[in-house]
Amino acid sequence: MEEIIEDPPTSAVLLDHCHFAQVIFNSVEKFYVPGGDITCYYTLTKHFIPRRKDWIGIFRVGWKTTREYYTFMWVTLPTDLNSESAKQQEVQFKAYYLPKDDEYYQFCYVDQDGVVRGASVPFQFRPESEDDILVVTTQGEVEEIDQRNKELCKENQELKDSCVSLQKQNSDMQAELQKMQGLQEELETLKSINKKLEQKVKEQEDCWELELLQLKEQNQKMSSENEKMGIRIDQLQAQLLIQEKEMEKLIQGDQDKTKQLEHLKKENDQLFLSLTDQKKHQKKLEQTVKEMKQKETATTRKQQELTARSEAEPAEPAAANGDGAPGACSQHCHRDQNFDLSKRLSENEFIFKTLQREKEKIEGENDLLKRENSRLLSYMGLDVDSLPYQAPASAQGGARQNPGLVYGNPYCGIQESSSPNLASITKCPTCSVHFTDDMNKEDHTLEQHVQALCLDCPICDKSFPIDQRQIFEDHVLCHSL
Repeated sequence: MEEIIEDPPTSAVLLDHCHFAQVIFNSVEKFYVPGGDITCYYTLTKHFIPRRKDWIGIFRVGWKTTREYYTFMWVTLPTDLNSESAKQQEVQFKAYYLPKDDEYYQFCYVDQDGVVRGASVPFQFRPESEDDILVVTTQGEVEEIDQRNKELCKENQELKDSCVSLQKQNSDMQAELQKMQGLQEELETLKSINKKLEQKVKEQEDCWELELLQLKEQNQKMSSENEKMGIRIDQLQAQLLIQEKEMEKLIQGDQDKTKQLEHLKKENDQLFLSLTDQKKHQKKLEQTVKEMKQKETATTRKQQELTARSEAEPAEPAAANGDGAPGACSQHCHRDQNFDLSKRLSENEFIFKTLQREKEKIEGENDLLKRENSRLLSYMGLDVDSLPYQAPASAQGGARQNPGLVYGNPYCGIQESSSPNLASITKCPTCSVHFTDDMNKEDHTLEQHVQALCLDCPICDKSFPIDQRQIFEDHVLCHSL
C-alpha cells in the first residue's frame, strides 16, 4: 500500500475562477464499484504545459477550494510534449484510498500553483444493479421530453459555442500566462540579482564606513599634526628672528672686529716704528757701552800705572826735613786722581749695567709683544702668514734687521687701560724693584730709592753704590790724609 508523504500544493481559488478546458478527462464512468482500483484517463491540450508538481485529486461535488480534496495522485510528466501519445495520459487510484460512501465525486487536475486546469463529470462509488427498470410515459410527457431535449440541444449548442469562445480565451490567457511566467522568472532572476547587488552594496557601504572612519581618524591626526606644525613653525619663526638678530649682531661684531683689526694694524705699524726706533736706540746704547768699556779699560790701565808709580816712589817722613810736604802732597794728588778714576770706572760700570738691563727689558718687551700678537691673531681666527701685511716704507730697514715683530702689540689698547705703559716703567739698577710714573709722583721715588742704596761721601758730593763699600771707605780715608 503506497503511502502519501507530501501534501499537494493547493490554493483558495474559487470554482468560478478556474480554467477547466486545459485538461479534458476521458472515459469517465457514471459509477465505480467500491473495493477496486480505478484508472483516470485525461488529455492535455496544446496550450497547456504540465509541470513536476501537478496532481489529480478526487473532490466531492460542491467543493469550493482545492484544499477540499479527498485523495490525490501525482501526474507523470511526458517525455515528448509534441507527440500525440504524450497528450493522452492516465493515473491509477488505489482502492484503499477511495471514498466509501455513495456521494457524487469528480476528477480535478490541479497544477503546482494550486490552480484547477480541468474537471470531469460527476460519478459515484456504488455496486451495479441487476434488475432493469421499465419506465412508461405518456405522449404528452414524450412531447415534453422532446421539447426539453430540443431546448437542451439548443442550450448544448450555445454551450459549445461558449466553450469554443472560452477555449480561445483560455488559449490567449495561456499565452499571456506563459508570458507572465517568463516575466515572473525574469523577475525572480532580477530579484536574486538585486539581492546580490544589495548585499554587495551593503558590503561596499560597510567598507566605505570603515574607510570613512579611518579617514576621519587620519583627518584628526593630520589636524593635530598641523596644529603641532603650526606651533613648530611659530617657534622656528621666533628662532629665525632671534637668529637673524644674532646674525645682525655677529655681522656688526664682525664689522667692529674688522675695524678693530684695522686699528690694530695701524697700532702695529706704530709699534713697529717704535720698535725700529728702539733698535736704533739700542744700537746707540751698545755703541756707547762699547766706548765706555774701552774708556774703562784705558782708565784701568792708567790706574794700574799710577798705582805702580806711587808704589815705586819712596816715602819720606815729614818730621825729618821740610821737603816731605811736597811728596805727601804729590802722593795725595795721585790718590785723588786714582780715586776719581775708580769713581768714574764705577759710574761707567753702573751705566753699563743700567744699559744692559735696559736692553734686556726691551728684548723682554719685544718677546711679550710677539706673544700677545700671536694670541690676538689666534683669537681673531687669522694666520700670521696669510695676512697681506706690508711693512711701512719708513721701517723697511728695521724689518729686515728684526723680522720677528711684524704686527706689533695687539693688546696695546688693553695694556693702556689695565696696566701701566711699558715706557713708563723704570727698574732700579741696583735691585729688582720697578717704579712707574705714578709711584714717582709719590714720596717713594726712584731717586730716593737709589739714594738709599748709595753711599754718599760726607766730605764731597760723590756717591758710591752699596756693593762698592771698600772703594767708598778708601775715598773717605783719602780725605783724612
